[in-house]
Amino acid sequence: MDDVRIWPDSGIAPPSARAEVRLQGVSCAFGGRAVLCDTTLELSERRIGVVGRNGSGKSTLARLIAGLIAPDSGRVLVNGVDVYRQRRAAVGVVGILFQNPDRQIIFPTVEEELAFGLTQLGQSKSEARAGAQAMLARFGRPDWAPRAVATLSQGQRHLVCLMAVLAMRPAVILLDEPFSGLDIPTTRALRRYLAEIEPAIIQITHDPSALEGYDRVLWIDAGRIRADGAPGPVLDAFLAAMNAEESGDAGTDLAG
Repeated sequence: MDDVRIWPDSGIAPPSARAEVRLQGVSCAFGGRAVLCDTTLELSERRIGVVGRNGSGKSTLARLIAGLIAPDSGRVLVNGVDVYRQRRAAVGVVGILFQNPDRQIIFPTVEEELAFGLTQLGQSKSEARAGAQAMLARFGRPDWAPRAVATLSQGQRHLVCLMAVLAMRPAVILLDEPFSGLDIPTTRALRRYLAEIEPAIIQITHDPSALEGYDRVLWIDAGRIRADGAPGPVLDAFLAAMNAEESGDAGTDLAG
């Protein structure tokens, strides 16, 4: 993000909102393979991290909480809303940022992208346009309104996605590996923005350092919660297991 910076008078509200995410006996399988197994969770902390190796079920968890896929059994509730069955209500309580912003952006200009979600909430076109412009002003980017998304850098497109989600005022924002492939200055800028926003955050990541200062961490392994608690002990256990596994793999390779 070449020129992103925090504006002193950004208008971003201080962290205060509380959200409640509940998974009640949730299972999910794809192609006959169990991806998440009979999971029951209550998540109410402001900043929650989710770690696990590839294929462990962490991205599936994010999509279930966002209401993008249906559980095979159980329910997922965010502030009392069944996010899969009550889609109209769900878009107002939970948002998600994907690893690749180009999978998320669907409109040619920045203003159109920000306004779309507001129309989904029932606002008129003029109200949605005003809301989009207000969000751009909060981030010091009013000049972006007519810009073609294609002219923005990767980091700037990530910021557009974040603004589009924030404009809808969700209680929870899910981040699914949002910094993958970004350079260090862009990653730091986005993290500063995320540290200041009001909604609760649930971040899926392979990078434990991204969860510094978080309130709670879940470690998912083979579709089950292997550890859940304060970041320090959970991340220490996760890293120890990954290091042990890597050492075992290295030994096997050398033996071969």
